[in-house]
Amino acid sequence: MPEKMPERKKPSGKPRKSIIWSVIGGSPAVLLVQGAVHGLRTGRGRWDYADEAPLRDARGFEMSRMMADPSQLTDEDPTMANVVLTNGPRLYVDHAHPEYSSPEVTSPRAAVTWDRAGEVLGAQIVDLLAQDPGAPAINLYKNNTDGKGASYGTHENYLMRRSTPFGRIARDLIPFFVVRQLICGAGRVGIGQDSRTAGFQISQRADFFEVEVGLETTLKRPIVNTRDEPHAEADRFRRLHVIIGDAVHFDVAGLLRVGTTSLVLSMIEAGVLPDLTLRRPVGTLHEISHDPTLRRLVELADGRRMRALDLLWVYHDAAAAYLARDGGSPDTDTAEVMTWWAQILTRLGEDPMSCAAEIDWVAKLRLLEGYRDRDGLGWGDARLAAVDLQFAAREHRRERLRRADLHGRARVGGATRLHDAICEGRRNDAIHILRDITGEFYRDVEAQNNLFPDRVPSGAAFAAALVDF
Repeated sequence: MPEKMPERKKPSGKPRKSIIWSVIGGSPAVLLVQGAVHGLRTGRGRWDYADEAPLRDARGFEMSRMMADPSQLTDEDPTMANVVLTNGPRLYVDHAHPEYSSPEVTSPRAAVTWDRAGEVLGAQIVDLLAQDPGAPAINLYKNNTDGKGASYGTHENYLMRRSTPFGRIARDLIPFFVVRQLICGAGRVGIGQDSRTAGFQISQRADFFEVEVGLETTLKRPIVNTRDEPHAEADRFRRLHVIIGDAVHFDVAGLLRVGTTSLVLSMIEAGVLPDLTLRRPVGTLHEISHDPTLRRLVELADGRRMRALDLLWVYHDAAAAYLARDGGSPDTDTAEVMTWWAQILTRLGEDPMSCAAEIDWVAKLRLLEGYRDRDGLGWGDARLAAVDLQFAAREHRRERLRRADLHGRARVGGATRLHDAICEGRRNDAIHILRDITGEFYRDVEAQNNLFPDRVPSGAAFAAALVDF
């Protein structure tokens, strides 16, 4: 969510608006078009904010509205377009850019499916808007920064037991979130919030985080967010609001982002993780992102030093031991996450470039290094920043065909797809499922599409993916 809008410059030739910062005629137009296609009257409906409490803090207090930044008052209807689509997601304007929020899901694969459905939805919107020959061309970008100082989030939400002490959640999650970027970072040209230093880094969001724990989401961003807005039985559950993730395009990275986090949260609930507290979490977060060689060491509060990759192995091995206790075996979804987790960590340790078909930041780095080698470009060259931006484009079909070689999947030989879950048919299921916005939704989807398991698993279950285009 941007804190400021970039300066507008007079375009040359046919004007092109970028949805992430186009306020007038941009985001509302996107929603009105998509709402009309789905038969929704976006001008009449209003989102029910009655049960939302964006200023309630998991540490046991509620911030005064007088003290809150305006960006935190997300329970106020800005009277902009705001719709729940017939296939379940919510599409709305948030701080002048369109935001897509998936329905709740109960498996990592389903999360990736709905994420991909959102990408298709975005591309369809751009194609629909392009049908008006007199309208300016509009692009959608699925990324997290404009490279000029603004950042907007890709949020995740996880259902957790209320009985788990929040202090334990923060203590055990912070080290994991600091190093998780190695397996689900989106990659970025430029170092620093405004990219003033030339270079490449692993995460798009890392430089925008300034504190360890806090309620804010658009300023003084915390590694662990404390918003306590459960959207469930408040005495039994909490909704962990995660704001530190990147918008990824590759299936394996998306699967690992939510799958490994769900496993770590389950271990936190069970109280089985060792204390892996870092000495300087925020500084370490930035340093890891700035080191695509993966050589930098992290220092724990107890004095131990290890590579970020090795710390991820500690979490992996703890998860393997946790799943094997009492002689049990993991379900199919969990086994898949564990398999990919081990495989990606192994390959990152041997040769990071071997993960170019699975991990976004590696694919982007390989693509950019190809341009650098071919044209002798330094990291400060504006052409590399343009390629970085184009990597995230969800543009009109003609433009997509013309620029296909710019996208990492095409240039690096094709991303690994989770074919049986994310093929065109399954993704279209997520796009076209008709639903009533009632409690019957889960039973209908389960019976008709088999997208969800027959019961909500115990422990921390993935709740929703939030993707900003």
